[in-house]
Amino acid sequence: MAAAIEAHMTPIQIQPVIMAGGSGTRLWPLSRAQHPKQFLVLQGDQSLFQQTTRRLAALAAPDIAVAAPCIVGNEEHRFLVLDQLRELNLPPATVLLEPTGRNTAPAMTLAALFAGDSGADPVLVVSPADQTVTDDAAFTASLQRAVRAAANGAIVILGVTPDRPETGFGYIRTSASGDAAGERTVAAFVEKPDLAAAQAYLAAGDHYWNSGMFVVRASVWLAALERFRPDIAAASRLAWAAKSIDASFVRPGREAFAAIPSESVDYAVMERCPNEAAAPGTERFEIRMVPLAAGWSDLGAWDAVWQVSAKDAAGNASVGDALVSDSRNTLVHATSRLVGVVGLSDVIIVETPDAVLVADRSRSQDVKTIVGRLQSAGRTEHTLHRQVHRPWGWYDSIDSGSRFQVKRIMVKPGAALSLQMHHHRAEHWIVVRGTAEVTNGDQVILLSENQSTYIPIGTTHRLANPGKVPLEIIEVQSGSYLGEDDIVRFEDSYGRTEGAR
Repeated sequence: MAAAIEAHMTPIQIQPVIMAGGSGTRLWPLSRAQHPKQFLVLQGDQSLFQQTTRRLAALAAPDIAVAAPCIVGNEEHRFLVLDQLRELNLPPATVLLEPTGRNTAPAMTLAALFAGDSGADPVLVVSPADQTVTDDAAFTASLQRAVRAAANGAIVILGVTPDRPETGFGYIRTSASGDAAGERTVAAFVEKPDLAAAQAYLAAGDHYWNSGMFVVRASVWLAALERFRPDIAAASRLAWAAKSIDASFVRPGREAFAAIPSESVDYAVMERCPNEAAAPGTERFEIRMVPLAAGWSDLGAWDAVWQVSAKDAAGNASVGDALVSDSRNTLVHATSRLVGVVGLSDVIIVETPDAVLVADRSRSQDVKTIVGRLQSAGRTEHTLHRQVHRPWGWYDSIDSGSRFQVKRIMVKPGAALSLQMHHHRAEHWIVVRGTAEVTNGDQVILLSENQSTYIPIGTTHRLANPGKVPLEIIEVQSGSYLGEDDIVRFEDSYGRTEGAR
């Protein structure tokens, strides 16, 4: 009988919403503006974004149906998103591209409007793209419980059971008692505390870390936003009405989106609900908290990476080619060369081909000040890695000097750079792996390994990979100006109009 009833149940429809627009400045130099932390592989073989996508896809149950994810991200990261989704072999996602950052409340509102366009009213499961957990089963159980509560009209937030006094997180204060699974009513949201307050919260047992994960029906979110921030609701609707659609990409109206007030989900709605005195005859929005005990971390800074990393007997964690001697509680992350460490304690060392960070572990939140100084000085190390990813592959600037630059270029099978020309530089290409199809003026030729060609200044050219293996070439540029903005683009397979190749 129970099986027959279950077979006729209408599953709860959920819409995963992944917030993937952050910049991750506190994980510099590994995280950079054009390749931020959510797209980095910090543990295992998947990026944080891929881990998030996989976890939300796993929420399916007999009473829960999971739609393809809706990704809210940055225009500059659109091809990173598609590439990393393609690696997971999941159904195609919809990618909402923000023309500028307006914080999480407008982003979540766009996702709710997208979900409502189908005529349904799914439960939104909203998660940042840059978190990690160590217990997938516990994560799934907590999220499924939150989905079932939200299906009945509640606004649900995931609260992380604290295991230490933490001053880097916001907190949720809950009612004194909960049900058998620990679900509680949210009494208040608390800003990041000092150490004494964090210790008191841990001892009290009624405070949880705010995970930033929300579960709510699309209609309930829109109604709550209309109640508390009608200006954001109205402006978001205008931006959505002016949207354009290009395959998987949905772009809200640029000017209308820029006019939306910038606000977080917490400030716009969540913090107002517990203190709301609803007018007679109006709905009161109650927030429920479902506890999450799944080894959660938001990896907000290098100290958090150390916290979740495997360590030796002295508390040292290392990635890459690192030799650590007579040191304690130290993190070493090497990406391109040997790093040796002797006699250090509580230190972060991160090495990349073009930058090295050395920081006291307790000051890892302050790494963002270095990023600010790089930005103020007009330098590029906060924006780009030496190896720059493009939709067709990547290039690595391996050497440069007066009037020359040497790059290693990889082109994916079937991919091609734009048809372009340069006013100030010539290029010499040498194939080291695969087969290159080269457009050089009026000629189209095929080059194999150890063959080369020369592209004079002002000549229209294109590099393509017609083969089934990655194409790698060495490019030697020479000329009076070698900047990436010296590109006149004539055709592009990826719809790009900006200067970078």
